[in-house]
Amino acid sequence: MNVGFRIPTKVGTEPPDRTFDLREYLNFIWRHWMFIASVTTFAFLLAVIYLVGATPLYTATTQVLLEQRESAPNLDAVVNDALIRNYSYVDNQLAILRSDSLLRRVVIKENLASPTTKESQAAAQNNEDPASAEGAIIDGINRLRGALTVSRQGQVAQVLNIAITWEDPVRAAQLANAVADAYVVDQLDARLESAKRASSWLSDRLIELRRQLRDSEEAVAKFRKEHGLTRSGPTVALNDQQLTDLNSKLIAARTDAAEKKARVDFLADLAAGKKTLESLPDSMLSASSVMGALRAKMADASQREADLLARYNSRHPAVVNVEAEKRDIERSIAAETERMAQTVRSEYALAKARLNAMEQSMREATGQGELDNDDAVRLRELERTTAVNKSLFEDFLQKAKITDEQATFRARDVRIIMPARSGGQSFPNTRKVVLIALLAGFGLGVGGAIAMEMLRAGFSTPRQVEEALGIPVLASVRQLKKNHLVKDGKSIPVPFYQIHYPLSPFSEAMRTLRSSIHMSDVDQPPKVIHVTSARPGDGKTTIAMSLAISAAFSGLKVVLVDADLRRRSASRIVNLEQEKGLVDLLIDAATVDDVLRFNRDLKLTVLPAGSKSLNPPDVLGSEHMKVLISRLRETFDYVVLDTPPVGPVVDSVIVANLADKTIFVVRWAATPRELVETSLQQVSTQKRVAGVVFNSVNQDRAKKYGGEYYHGKSYEKYYSQ
Repeated sequence: MNVGFRIPTKVGTEPPDRTFDLREYLNFIWRHWMFIASVTTFAFLLAVIYLVGATPLYTATTQVLLEQRESAPNLDAVVNDALIRNYSYVDNQLAILRSDSLLRRVVIKENLASPTTKESQAAAQNNEDPASAEGAIIDGINRLRGALTVSRQGQVAQVLNIAITWEDPVRAAQLANAVADAYVVDQLDARLESAKRASSWLSDRLIELRRQLRDSEEAVAKFRKEHGLTRSGPTVALNDQQLTDLNSKLIAARTDAAEKKARVDFLADLAAGKKTLESLPDSMLSASSVMGALRAKMADASQREADLLARYNSRHPAVVNVEAEKRDIERSIAAETERMAQTVRSEYALAKARLNAMEQSMREATGQGELDNDDAVRLRELERTTAVNKSLFEDFLQKAKITDEQATFRARDVRIIMPARSGGQSFPNTRKVVLIALLAGFGLGVGGAIAMEMLRAGFSTPRQVEEALGIPVLASVRQLKKNHLVKDGKSIPVPFYQIHYPLSPFSEAMRTLRSSIHMSDVDQPPKVIHVTSARPGDGKTTIAMSLAISAAFSGLKVVLVDADLRRRSASRIVNLEQEKGLVDLLIDAATVDDVLRFNRDLKLTVLPAGSKSLNPPDVLGSEHMKVLISRLRETFDYVVLDTPPVGPVVDSVIVANLADKTIFVVRWAATPRELVETSLQQVSTQKRVAGVVFNSVNQDRAKKYGGEYYHGKSYEKYYSQ
């Protein structure tokens, strides 16, 4: 059947770029829909079998609220402060819900500890086998943990979802509520126990702190007694708050004096060249706006000097000017530095005098006026130790009172806000299983279909030929059924079919083939046509004879040359197998007039193969063969050469050089692509291959490859027998 008219391209030209074609994918589904449907149905049946055999499970969910705690000091601030800083509180609660200790309570309370044998059950009940009973509890814990799912409700809310999946919906709700109750009780017990432990620890710690405070106070009193210090005179009038304020002022004075001293030292190092202007502290820079401006000018001048030195030498006037500008800035910086140094020295002297006066006031207030520096430092150290011990003791005493109250009463931090109820079936999810099975089956079906397409040996569409070989498909010849090749009780050779049915699709395909050959070279229409194939059985003799008959019935003077000296198929079809022919002519055993046979029924001249030859390549490659082809070209309008397949022998390669165009016959969806490509490379010298002819096209299968083959019922009816 004809595929429609195509303008053939040159052999070896690059095929056009592929674009997305929805029809190609739809045709693919059409070709393999039965396979895809079968695989999908099989997957669906497997899903149904799984759903029938699966044990249904039910899920019950309860919700627990973690209430916010008060910001006042509490037990957590004393015991668990480091833990709360490092871990998420909610994540900790989720871990507690999955812990063995909590699940053990539920297992024992709900009787989930079930020994595997009657003897172990009896032993567990009578406490005769503790190991067996413990093993049953562990099994119950593992089973409960496998059925338990805990999660957080949302990202912000402190609500925990506790879900139990069980075979019985009522039992699932009971177990979910039991886990929630056990969690609430566990929280209360844990906090009560923690409060008791903290209270005991704080009591022991208070005893130690009380002893440390007493020892530090006795050390201060002893030091004062040994040095004859009394709290008389102006010291008596000062209370502890006043002493604290005075001490704070003293610390501030020392800090100020140290800062001023650091500035004096920095300016001294700057003047001595040990420091650079870039290391000037920001505090000193902000104190002198002039110094900041000078440093900015120096940086700008240095940048300009670098830029000028990159273009000129050091003696250039612009460079000399910049260097002079830098020296002026350096002198200004030196003057400003000296001014700042005088100011800072004055400030340091004033701060030092203020510090001395403050220290004298402190000594007079504390009665240390007669102490030297070492003794004064020692006394201050003892007094600071006493103050720290006193503050620590008072802080722990306050927390100990709070802990005692928490040990007797503790507000709930956890409460159940939604108890579990019997729910619907959660496993297996029928809709989800069926959907996954259908999708998986469809995916496997499509994947298998793609694999079959890739493993298919032959060419199925003209696009495949054009992309793989770079040449067009000239025509597609449908496969004729056996009942079509019988007329009046006699068998009809395939090439003669078009004589009896000139309007058949087969005849139309031959006419299309002739038109395509003509269009392969419009300027010089081919006259000598070489027909070959990649392997035996592809139908090259049928196509060669059919092409010759079609041309003859169109009114052309045609000669069919049987150049297949090995099988002589064309000669056998026209009953000239035993007659003299091509071999006899080439070896000078006969003349042209002796070997040419005109067939009135076929309206063409046939040159049979003739006698057998032991060396066909030499015979076909002889000068006599070239002369014969030239003579036939002059005598006839159309010369059709039927040669052996390219794969087994070299005869076709020799004859291809004598023809104007080569027609390559490929059996549809059967001839291996690699063999076609290899064979085509042998005969495609000087781009003489006009194209490919698809032979024996299965029309029913070909329709599924789209519009390249299918032309509708009206077309089939018009070109019917």
